[in-house]
Amino acid sequence: MSLIVIRPVLATEQTTLKVGVYNNPPKILTDEQGNISGIQGDILSEVAKREGWQLETVECHWELCLRWIEQGEIDILPDVAWTETRESAMDFHQVPALMSWSQLYGTKNQKLSSLLDLQDKRLAVLQGSVQQSYLENLVSNFELRVTWVPQKNIAESFRAVSEGRADVVASNQYIGEKLASELNLSSSPVMFLPNKLFYVTPPGRHSGVLSTLDRYLQNWKRDPDSPYYLILEKWSIQQARSIPAYVWWLVAALVSGLLLALVISQLLRRRVSRIGAHLRATETRLTTILNSVDAFIFIKDKERRYRYVNQKVCDLLGYSEEQIIGSTDESFFDPHTCAVLAEADIRVLETGERITNEESTLLTGGGTEITSTSVKLPLRDTRGNIYALCGIATDISEYRQTQQKLHQLAYFDPLTELPNRRLLLDRLHKALMHAKTSGSEGAILLIDLDNFKTLNDTQGHAAGDQLLRQAAARLGEGLHGKETLGRLSADEFLLVLEGLGKNMDDAVNFATSQARTLLEKMSQPYVLNSGPFSGSASVGVVMFSDAKGSVETLLKEADLALCDAKDAGRNTMRFYNPVMQTKVNHQSQMEAALRRALEGDNLQLHLQPQFDEGHKVFAMEALLRWQDPDMGWVSPADFIPVAESSGQIVPLGEWVMQKACQLLAGWQHHAAMKELILAVNISARQFYHPHFVEHIQSCIAHTGIDPHYLELEITESLLIDDLENTINKMNLLRGMGIRFSLDDFGTGYASLGYLKRLPLSSLKIDQTFVRDLLSDPNDEAIVSTIVALGKSLELKVIAEGVETLEQEERLKALKCQAFQGYYFGRPAPAEHWLETL
Repeated sequence: MSLIVIRPVLATEQTTLKVGVYNNPPKILTDEQGNISGIQGDILSEVAKREGWQLETVECHWELCLRWIEQGEIDILPDVAWTETRESAMDFHQVPALMSWSQLYGTKNQKLSSLLDLQDKRLAVLQGSVQQSYLENLVSNFELRVTWVPQKNIAESFRAVSEGRADVVASNQYIGEKLASELNLSSSPVMFLPNKLFYVTPPGRHSGVLSTLDRYLQNWKRDPDSPYYLILEKWSIQQARSIPAYVWWLVAALVSGLLLALVISQLLRRRVSRIGAHLRATETRLTTILNSVDAFIFIKDKERRYRYVNQKVCDLLGYSEEQIIGSTDESFFDPHTCAVLAEADIRVLETGERITNEESTLLTGGGTEITSTSVKLPLRDTRGNIYALCGIATDISEYRQTQQKLHQLAYFDPLTELPNRRLLLDRLHKALMHAKTSGSEGAILLIDLDNFKTLNDTQGHAAGDQLLRQAAARLGEGLHGKETLGRLSADEFLLVLEGLGKNMDDAVNFATSQARTLLEKMSQPYVLNSGPFSGSASVGVVMFSDAKGSVETLLKEADLALCDAKDAGRNTMRFYNPVMQTKVNHQSQMEAALRRALEGDNLQLHLQPQFDEGHKVFAMEALLRWQDPDMGWVSPADFIPVAESSGQIVPLGEWVMQKACQLLAGWQHHAAMKELILAVNISARQFYHPHFVEHIQSCIAHTGIDPHYLELEITESLLIDDLENTINKMNLLRGMGIRFSLDDFGTGYASLGYLKRLPLSSLKIDQTFVRDLLSDPNDEAIVSTIVALGKSLELKVIAEGVETLEQEERLKALKCQAFQGYYFGRPAPAEHWLETL
């Protein structure tokens, strides 16, 4: 055992590799000092010198070398041919270090013209070599009688023939020619088993060494002046220093001619003696070769029926060759696959094209899908007519899966499976470009987990990873596909919102709603292996228009907004734009105040009367009013949108309904009020609430009112979505005696086709048409049309927003039946109307 120490000038770390060396010149051997030598030894030494590796030579015979590399006793073993068995026991690199083939050698009186001449021979082979496994398989397939003489090294195999202990020896051509010459043996024309030779390492170790070898081999093989070719030239010169090149060409030609002549002679003799047996043997050999090829090989006739399949096709389809022959693709594949295969087959059979493409095939039985590269070419008879096609397909499913895995690793975070920073920035750039061209607003939400570092430091990174996975899952809940959520850094996530429309207020409101939803999700308790954990997050929000088309600017502004959120005490959100933040703060204050008012029963219900043509009050409309201790009187135009966006509109509507029913119950004791109808506005969100009907029934039952005096005012916007469900729910309430009025009529999208199906009692003309009734002929025409429509549908028509005597008189001239507005009375508390009426 000896040690080669190679110290490059630039190396900072050294790797020591135990190299297994068995005597197989000129590929691998040790020199007089015991250092590694030979073609592959020199290549490895050259790489080691450049990489700063230390090579420690460990001499062993071949079988022992293989056992040591499998057990990890040595680090690397040169001169190993690839086999499936070896691939499962050791690691190979990708670029072959050397190409070789094998050859048979014997005494000069041995006559070997083909592998079939091994019959009744004693065959010396290197124990555990690829020659041994290949020839054992061949001998078994052809049922030859061979006596095996395995040896521990190649030189001993040749000596076995020289000393008469064996008749033939199988070896690679590099050492074979040398040893045959030294021992006065002759080489036969029988060559077989072209091999790629590699360096191998123990399984799961030294992957970096193998990758480095691949890199050098790939680069050196491209350069004819590289160390690789200098090493090959060096060992080639040592073997044949004085023989001119043309002599080698002449010898090769003579050997090839001799081999051809021997094969032809043998074929002729066997055709004469037993042509039938020869044909069967030929077919067996061909079948063995085709069945050994790692590809799907088949032949189809003009009707696309299978006429030949190799074993690989049988394994794929799960049927024997006899069951497949005569069948078509329809017996094995799904209809879509059959259509794709047929299109290519027909082109080959009818036009003679040679088609190469990638195909995905789905089996009908087990649903197995494979992806393959397919080559289909026409088969022609002696007259040139196409009679069949031959197909060769190679399974690349594993390759495609590897591609997908690489894509996943390149663009997705392995811990959370969310898009990583690279993919996030790419999508954000595209979103900004699309927003610039479309004019649609967008926003990003930068989300940072509060106190994440503390969790990592106190409970360990495993707990931190658990928290990140759970946080990612929560952030991803409820996303609809137009958003992009990804992990930007250690504990930072980014949510990209696109297509928020051209209205800035709507876009800001949506971004605010999303941020608050995320904050609520992130503040829910977590369950980690170490126990429960209470966490929260901070959010920085930036609108696309603030970034002026720059991803870097957008992220920088989001980071500043996030810092503001953390400075504000964490578990909160901040906008980068101060104006937007002020608006959001005001909205948040209003939401909180509205919630307190609702919980403290500090809201008020005002009433506005509705008059008929004789100025008699027949109904009242309940209108919600709010006086806050700090903000004073707050207009419904301000607090109703806040209630809608925050989700408080449903409890607010339920409060109004409860108060309205209590008013109706009280009116039963007043003669002036007991016959009045009370109209209550219903929002779309309240109407579609699953407990809407049950709540109204509960209010009626609790107050004991007559439902005929309760009227629900709905808008046309409520009719846009799920019309059938809307009509069913309205009919259910109408069956209880409750009236319905269609508010703000003429401003929405009401269709006469479904208007007649609704159980309505009245239509209310929107005040925008009444306001300009005396000056705009179009408004007059619209009002006249609505009045005529109401009359045809037998509905009472009420004009809203009547403020002058002239408006009333003109509406009466247009046959309007009822009126509501400041001219008749402003909204006032119920007590006022009890006294007035």
